[in-house]
Amino acid sequence: MDARDIELPLTLARKVLSLPGGRAWLDGWAGIANRYLEEWDLALDLEPGAGPWSGHCAVVLPVACADGRPGALKITAPHPEAAPEPDALALWDGNGAVELLNSSREDFVLLLERLDGDSSLAELPLAETTGVWGAILRRLSITPTGSAGSGTFWSSLPSVAGQAEQWTDTLPLEWETLGRPFDRWLLEYALEVCQVHGAVGRRRNDDVLVHSDLHYLNILPVPEQPRRFVAIDPKPVLGDAEFAVAPMLWNRIGELSPADPAAHLRDRCTDLALAGGLDPMLARDWSVVREVDNALEYLREGLTDDAARSLWVASNLLRKPLADLPPAARLSAP
Repeated sequence: MDARDIELPLTLARKVLSLPGGRAWLDGWAGIANRYLEEWDLALDLEPGAGPWSGHCAVVLPVACADGRPGALKITAPHPEAAPEPDALALWDGNGAVELLNSSREDFVLLLERLDGDSSLAELPLAETTGVWGAILRRLSITPTGSAGSGTFWSSLPSVAGQAEQWTDTLPLEWETLGRPFDRWLLEYALEVCQVHGAVGRRRNDDVLVHSDLHYLNILPVPEQPRRFVAIDPKPVLGDAEFAVAPMLWNRIGELSPADPAAHLRDRCTDLALAGGLDPMLARDWSVVREVDNALEYLREGLTDDAARSLWVASNLLRKPLADLPPAARLSAP
């Protein structure tokens, strides 16, 4: 089979078109795929009529390696967030994350171990996901001092503390520009967290490698090992491991206890933090900051339903639900 015979999902195509150079990538991705199929001695392992797997900005093709090992060829539309992915995967070396078998940083192409792309942590009952997520988080939280030969990578990573310093300027400006769209106290709480834990105000330095997009759909099972899950698609940053909790809170809100979803949300935050060996209060605070930032970004893009979800999470984590938000059961899914 030739990669040029494969049709990309429309959702992927639409997303890629929003990126600089997206049109050129859509026109040329199959040629890139065919080149690495030949160079790395891979055979497409796609059933006739079956579509490829895809993420927001990448297509993933099942392949067979020369030694018969099942693999997955990931071709990503170039964008800055994807650049550090192979370095992070190389450092994790299959411990908590998908194993990296080969890579071309220039072309944003990765050869990965084959996972079950048709399943994810999202299929486990909510209560059963906590321990799985915590175990993965612990494995991924490696320190610069524990990683030899990777100084350039560590120094090039965006830092959580540095982002927090930027947020102290950008969040209030966005809030004013958007017409003060939610209560000032929530903005001020997020700003205080950024000031205390930003590059200037922080009093500790426990920085680790953080997978900042570690949610249910980015945790997949290993074939024939149904209880073993690993992370994919890292958006690596350097900072507090507690920064990783938020994506687990803004997903699957509809499965929170209908009797008291806000209390269940707070318990989820605490339980996830404890499972990962984290500080529950710091996990809560970084989750509030990330959701305030998300809400402002959604409002800037006119996505009011998504903004409502973020504001519901942020305010209920602090036990001060904002008025005029939909109940949890009516919040939109990400």
